Amino acid sequence: MIVMLVLAACTGDGGGSPGAGGSPGAGGEGELGGTISILAVYADAEQESFMAMIQPWLDQTGVEVEYTATRDINAQLTTQIAGGNPPDIAGLPGPGAMQQFARDGDLVPLDDVIDMDTYSTQYDQGWITAGTVDDQLVGIFTKVSVKGLIFYNPEQFAAGGYEVPEDFDGLTALVDEMAASGTPPWGIGLESGAASGWPATDWIEDFVLRQSGPDVYDQWVAGELPWSSDEIRSAFEAFGAWATDEAMVAGGPNQVINTAFGNGGDCLFADPAECYLHHQASFITGFFEDNFPDVAVAGETYDFFPMPGIEFNGVTTAGDLFGMFNDTPQARSLMQYLTTPEAQRIWVERGGAISPSKEVPADAYPDETSQRFAEIILSAETTRFDASDLMPAAMNEAFWGAVLDYVQDPDSLDGILDELDTVQESAYGG
Repeated sequence: MIVMLVLAACTGDGGGSPGAGGSPGAGGEGELGGTISILAVYADAEQESFMAMIQPWLDQTGVEVEYTATRDINAQLTTQIAGGNPPDIAGLPGPGAMQQFARDGDLVPLDDVIDMDTYSTQYDQGWITAGTVDDQLVGIFTKVSVKGLIFYNPEQFAAGGYEVPEDFDGLTALVDEMAASGTPPWGIGLESGAASGWPATDWIEDFVLRQSGPDVYDQWVAGELPWSSDEIRSAFEAFGAWATDEAMVAGGPNQVINTAFGNGGDCLFADPAECYLHHQASFITGFFEDNFPDVAVAGETYDFFPMPGIEFNGVTTAGDLFGMFNDTPQARSLMQYLTTPEAQRIWVERGGAISPSKEVPADAYPDETSQRFAEIILSAETTRFDASDLMPAAMNEAFWGAVLDYVQDPDSLDGILDELDTVQESAYGG
C-alpha cells in the first residue's frame, strides 16, 4: 500500500492526467459551467488548501462550487442520501463506510470516469485497492498521511535537558522523567464534533500493531478478534496509562475530552512548556503553523520522531477518500481533475499533505519534513492502514465513543470492551 510514497527521482511531472474522455479539467477544452456540490470534513486551514487545490479547475471550467464542511461526515452523508439529495461528490468517512455506501448503490463506480490505465501507472495498487469495492473503483485519495508520529519542541527539549528516545523503553523513561519534573509530558485533544474520540483510536491502533503485530491487527480489523481479548485490552491499557493520568496529560483527562484535536499540540508552544509531546499524524503540522504562524517553525520549534516499536515495529497510515454520488458532467470532471498530478501538487506545495500520486516530484514539497514522513513509512518493517477507517461504520463510531468513555472512567474498561464485542457481532453480520 505504501510504495507510492517513494518521493525519490523515480517520480516526475509527466505522464498525463488520468481523465476519461478529455472532459474539462482533465486535459479537455472549453467551459463546462453549472454547479457542483461538495461535502467534506475540511474546515479552516484544510478547507483553504482544498479550495486552492480545485481553484484552477473552477477557473478553467466555469463551474460554481457549493461547499459544505462537516466533521460528522458519515451522519451528514447518511441523512442526505436518505433524503434523496446527496452531494455530487463527498469526502468519505473511510474505506469501511465506503464499502457500505457502494454496496447500497449510493456511490457511482469510477471505472468509466477515470482512465484506469493512466491511473494505475500514477498510483500504487495499494491505494487503488483501498478505493475499490467488489472489483469497482469507487473512491480516490486526495491526500495521505503518516500516523503514529510523536511531535516535540526542540527548544523546550533543550531547556529541559531531554533527548529523543531510541526505543520504547526510552520513551517510557522519558515520559516518567517529564512527569516527575512537574510538567505533564503529553498534550492530547480528542474533541472533533460527532467524530470526537478518533485521535485516541489512532493511539490504540499503534499499540495493537506494535505490541501484538500485524496478524493480530488484521484479525481485529476483520472482526475476527474480540475486543475483550488480551491483545486489545493491553492496547487500551497502554494508552490509558498516559491519557487517564492527571500527571501525564496537560489539563488532565477532562481537558483531553474537551480539547479539539487541532489544538491538542498547542501546549508544545507555550513558554514555559505546558507539555512536551504530542501524538498525531503528519497533517498536524498544518494546524501548528496555522495556530502559531509566528512561532511554529519546522526543525526549530517543532520536530518529530516515529512512535518506537515494542514487540513489533510498524507504522500506520491513512488517507482522505472522495467518492461521486451524482453522475453529472461537473462531478465526473472534478473527480478526474483531483487525480491529476497538477491538482495533487497544489496541496503538497502548501504543506500539510503527502500526495499518493507518484507523479508529484520530491521538489514539490516545501521542506524536508514531508520527505521524512515518507522515509518513516519506507523504513518500517510493517505498515497498516488505519484500523478504524477499515471497520464497518457502526463499529468505527462505537470505537470513537468507547475511547471517550474509557478516558473519563478507566475503571469501566471491562464493560466498554464487552459492549464493543456486542457491536462487533452485529456490525460484521455475525
